[in-house]
Amino acid sequence: MRRLLLCSLIALLQVGCARNERVEAPPVAPLSAATASPDTAPTPEDAPTAVATAEPRPARFDSRLSLYEYPYPVSVAKLEAQGQSLEMAYMDVAPAAESHKLPVLLLHGKNFSGAYWERTIAALSKAGHRVIVPDQIGFGKSSKPTDLQYSFQLLATLTHQVVKQLGVDDLAVVGHSMGGMLATRYALMFPEETQRLVLVNPIGLEDWQRWVPYRDVETWYQRELASTPEGVKKYMLNAYFAGEWKPDYDPLLEIQAGWATGPDKNITARVSALTYDMIFTQPVVHDFPLLTQPTLLIIGQRDRTALGKDAVAPEVAAKLGNYPRLGRLAKQRIPEARLVELAGVGHVPQYEAFDAYWKALSDFLR
Repeated sequence: MRRLLLCSLIALLQVGCARNERVEAPPVAPLSAATASPDTAPTPEDAPTAVATAEPRPARFDSRLSLYEYPYPVSVAKLEAQGQSLEMAYMDVAPAAESHKLPVLLLHGKNFSGAYWERTIAALSKAGHRVIVPDQIGFGKSSKPTDLQYSFQLLATLTHQVVKQLGVDDLAVVGHSMGGMLATRYALMFPEETQRLVLVNPIGLEDWQRWVPYRDVETWYQRELASTPEGVKKYMLNAYFAGEWKPDYDPLLEIQAGWATGPDKNITARVSALTYDMIFTQPVVHDFPLLTQPTLLIIGQRDRTALGKDAVAPEVAAKLGNYPRLGRLAKQRIPEARLVELAGVGHVPQYEAFDAYWKALSDFLR
């Protein structure tokens, strides 16, 4: 009986110790071309052993998405801007077979990162294109300085530096949503290297400053701090997909919803506020006539995205973000523009209507 009691006491002490001793795994570094190779992966014998004193494991949705997996290996470019050392994460995917086709630079939108281009990357690579997919500074796995003066000129310059580091000269530039504004600025700044330009439901086809009152960075910051995963999904559901959510759209939601409750929310909210200010105060629509490249506009006709709709009277809001009209106006303003209209499609054609979107894109790049 005494032996039984002693064994029970020992077992309870062991359980208590186990509950109090929190063993954390070491942080997982972002994938890179060097670390992703099976030949360099550590064997079980080489793997580091977790100990009680290990550094805390970063959350999956920290500001750099440390544990969030991208569809292709991620590398990091070291950059300098405004006296700061920055890191731009990017994917560089080779063509599936040897080819002399133009490399393609894919530029993501504001509520996204390079990861959402996964299906486009695969299709372009299969078609014989090298594909370069950066996370812009302030987005995805890249640095998120909160004391940087964000501008489309700066983002274009830093992106161009990465392209040059990779030894690429001529290329096609594809931008979606905010990435369409950035792609436009990139093409204007580097016209000789930008051989073709594709704008996929770009925002900024109108200058909102004409109708929408200005919100300062602090106002945007407080709004972003108040965001919730439920609010993020509600916005995407109504703004992008006309109230009909499909499981295929989940990857679009994951990062933004994760950041809404993430450990670095104060950082991601501040950067989001700074880039909202950039988008609102730095229109590109007035420079459309200066574009010299063959340009393709892929416009989902159901899209009604417009910055600041909630800050104006209903009758004004009803006129903003009219993409059927805005796409046709953009075609008139851009000298060598083609327009493909996708009926019944919203803000993210590459998810909602991939086949129609891909046909337009691949035909243009031939």
